[in-house]
Amino acid sequence: MSHLASSSAAAGVGDLLREWRQRRRLSQLDLAGEAEISTRHLSFVETGRAAPSRGVLIRLAERLDVPLRARNQMLHAAGFAALYPERSLTAPDMAVARRTVDAILNATAPFPALAVDRHWTLVASNAAVSGLLVGVDAMLLAPPVNVLRLSLHPKGLAPRIDNFGEWRMHLLLRLQQQIDRSGDAVLVALLAELSNFPSRASSAPPHDLAGLAVPLRLRLPGLAAPLSMISTTTVFGSPADVTLSEIALECFYPADEATRAALLRGV
Repeated sequence: MSHLASSSAAAGVGDLLREWRQRRRLSQLDLAGEAEISTRHLSFVETGRAAPSRGVLIRLAERLDVPLRARNQMLHAAGFAALYPERSLTAPDMAVARRTVDAILNATAPFPALAVDRHWTLVASNAAVSGLLVGVDAMLLAPPVNVLRLSLHPKGLAPRIDNFGEWRMHLLLRLQQQIDRSGDAVLVALLAELSNFPSRASSAPPHDLAGLAVPLRLRLPGLAAPLSMISTTTVFGSPADVTLSEIALECFYPADEATRAALLRGV
């Protein structure tokens, strides 16, 4: 592709670059400096007056921390082949990654753990998760299962979450942060849907674990006190595959001794 451009491809990639730069709240001067190109050239790329080389485009995407899926879209918009493969987690050449996911989930047991994709669709879970889903409407458990919808829907876990007000706010804030980072239209629609679900005040005072984390306080039949769990999120370091870059493992650990005991005996 020539350095000077009048094609719609140059205009398209320029629009994408500008959107990502503005999403990251960087000026042209800041981004050009970080990517080691001239501000003039970046301006020309964004307005479609010049086409970036493949190397410059990859460098700009790296500095902007653009997700791998969106980097492929930018490369395609500029007329280049995708750089990052996208394979199913069940593909033979993803066997090591799938075994790693399963190993983490199984090692977390008897504490609940699950893996989700970029849209919070359930990918895998350990056996401890099923024990938390007593009473959930079958509609919400039919694949594909959206974990956030399952948590906040009035026919899901919501009625049994003691600190529903603060847990709901915690999840919606995480989703908004993910939208701010990715600009994903599916997540925007999901946030709108979840925000319209009925809300209610927590039935217990806030428990912030001395400012460390917001726990999930979940009541289960037969237990005198709710389970109190804190969550951690694990992602793959430096993934080169689109699918792998979008997998997150959500692991829940007991926040008090009563919860630990209940989970150890399989609630």
